[in-house]
Order: sequence, then structure tokens, then C-alpha cells
Amino acid sequence: MNPFRVYTIALFCALVALAGGLYLGGHPDVLPSGLRDVFVDDREATLRAELIQAIDDGFYKDVDAERLQDASLDGIVRALDDRFSHYFDPQETEAFDESISGKFDGVGMSIEEIKQGLLVLNVFEGSPAEGTGIRKGDVITAVDGESIAGESSDIATAKIKGRPGTSVELTVSQGGAGGRERTIDVERERIQVPVAEGTIEQVDGVKVGVAQLISFTSGAHGALREEIDSLLEKGAEGIVLDLRGNGGGLLQEAVLVSSLFIEDGEIVTTEGRTKPERVFEAQGEAIDPELPVVVLVDRGSASASEIVTGALRDRDRAQVVGEKTFGKGVFQEVQPLSNGGTLDLTVGEYFLPSGENISDKGITPAIRARDKPRTKPDEALPKALDTLAEEIDAVTPRARTQTPPSPAE
Repeated sequence: MNPFRVYTIALFCALVALAGGLYLGGHPDVLPSGLRDVFVDDREATLRAELIQAIDDGFYKDVDAERLQDASLDGIVRALDDRFSHYFDPQETEAFDESISGKFDGVGMSIEEIKQGLLVLNVFEGSPAEGTGIRKGDVITAVDGESIAGESSDIATAKIKGRPGTSVELTVSQGGAGGRERTIDVERERIQVPVAEGTIEQVDGVKVGVAQLISFTSGAHGALREEIDSLLEKGAEGIVLDLRGNGGGLLQEAVLVSSLFIEDGEIVTTEGRTKPERVFEAQGEAIDPELPVVVLVDRGSASASEIVTGALRDRDRAQVVGEKTFGKGVFQEVQPLSNGGTLDLTVGEYFLPSGENISDKGITPAIRARDKPRTKPDEALPKALDTLAEEIDAVTPRARTQTPPSPAE
């Protein structure tokens, strides 16, 4: 064959391929699925790199290319318009991993995400936060001079955490949003989260136990079981499970905590677009099934807390007292990324034993009680204790000790 002709045919084929590539690049829907993934992924990667390079070459200030790349990845996840899905850069990943373990480097407080920033639900005793005068009911509105209004709690708390001995500047609105603002420097320390704590209370001569669970970190069910066993050994005739301010954690821990009170049967069901339906049932040995139990919740009780609360309510194992819970009916899976970052992605919904999904509506307690954040007395706990005492009386009737009325003034 004429060499010139061969060259001409090759050139024609190349031009056709180029034209086809340009067309298909702009119309990926007509490509076979395998080729579409290759062409589109490459195009998006090239476009992202092109954008970052253009900024690096022409922006009027110095640019941190690594920061731009992290922002690009974060933008992809934000485009999902899901407040529970997040991209964590490598530094934020360290703080995220620590929060799951129950140990972290920070200032020592539990929080709830609100529109204005972070509402302080609890300040750990002896923590740096307590030492600077941060109190329950305060709102953190900015970190290191940058507003955190509208940010997810995972991102905002990652900014507060850091190496022990370093400081973080917090802008605090005292007594809640709209209160007097002050800016304070807080030195970070290694914080050991008190996963579970137990106390004995007396209600009209009846001993009852209060078991507070702070989070659903790894091993939380074991720590809670130890506290409950100790309370029972001290003579507690019933248990108030205090989940106020507990924003959740590991799904498996929610199942295991529920299993402390439920002998067998369904705890929760999960399902997602790519996740088949899965039914989680009670595991292990439960506490005495006749032991009266009350669950105390508030608007900071979310996720795993709501799974436990819903399971105990739907299985007729406990009365629910307090405020309506947060309303998180979805769950996430954590995927490590090649750059050292992490994708925390919402992959499905969960359903209580009744079949209910509580997204955006929460669990409404049968008995309402609210603790006012800035007052010293706990206004909600006495209601839970009285409810529990009534439950105990229903199981073991007895003569109750009546408090004499105060003399008239």
C-alpha cells in the first residue's frame, strides 16, 4: 500500500477519534458505562487541577495548594447537601479518630450543633474549659477569630481540638445566643471523656440509680454495665438512664447498650440505596428484665441515643422522660482516603422496632421535663426520678415516706 495513503488514513482516523472524544467528553451520557467513568473521571480531575493551577498562578496573594485541594474535596461532599456527610482533611481526621476513641486533645466539653455555632451541653470537671469559666448553656460562636455559625459540629469541634499545650481562641456568648460575648484563650489538654457515671438518689425512701452515658465510643456498653451493676449492689431498685447531651457514636455500641436492657429480639433495622436491609437483634446477657427503667433525654440526644431510646420505648422496656430528641434517622460509614483524610458518608437510614424513622422529628417523650441551662438545680432529673419511683411502686408496692409540709409563714 502507498505509504502516503497509509499516513492519510491514520491521520483521518486520529482526527475522527479526536472529534469523537471531544463530542463524547461533552456528552458522557452516550458513552458505555465503563468508558463513561474513565472519560468523566479524567475530565473532572483535569478540570480540578486546571482550576487550582490557575488560582496558584494568578491569585493576588500567596496560595497554599494543599489547602485548595482539600477545599475542592470538601466542596464535592458539600454538594451532596447532606449535613451529616463530611470530608476531613488529614489534620481533622486525627481529631475525628480521637473523638471515637473517647480520648482527645481539646478543652473538655460536650456540645450540640445549633445555627449560631456550638451550644455547650456539659463542661467536664477539672477541664481547661471549666477553668476559663465556660458554662453549660454558653454558645461558642467563633474559633480563632473565624465564625463557626452554620458549620457542622464535626468540623467546628475539629478546629477546637489540637495538640496539648497549644492554645485556641474561642468567642463565647454567655448564657446562649445573643448573650454578652467574650473572647478567651484556652490551653488544650489531653482529655479522657468520662464515658459513664453512676449515682444513687433517694426518692421518698426509695433508692434509685442514675446512670449517665456521655457517648457511644468503643466499649461504652461495658463501662455502662459496670456502673449499673455497682448501683444495683448499692441497693438501687430501678435505673434512670440519662442520655441528655449524648450526640451518639458507634451503631454497634447502640445495639449493645440496648441489649443491656432487652433480652432478645429486634433493636434497630438499617437500609440504604446500596446497603441491603439489616436487622440488629439483642446480644449478650441483659440485666433483670423486671428492673424498672426510665430514659431521660433532651434535644442534644441524637443518633445512637435515639436508637437506644426508641428500642427501649418500642419494646415496652422503659418510660421516656424529657425533651424531644434531635431527630437523626440516618447513619454514616467512615472511609479512609489516600491523602490521609477521611470521608464520613451517610449511607443509609435506620428504623426503630415500630418501623418508624425519626429523621427531623425525633422522639417525643411521654412525660415532658426540661432542665434550664443557666440555673443550678437540674429541673428535669427530679421528674425522671419520680416517674421511676412510681414504676418501682407498681412492681413492689410499699408505704412511701411522705415529706411533711412546710410550716406556714
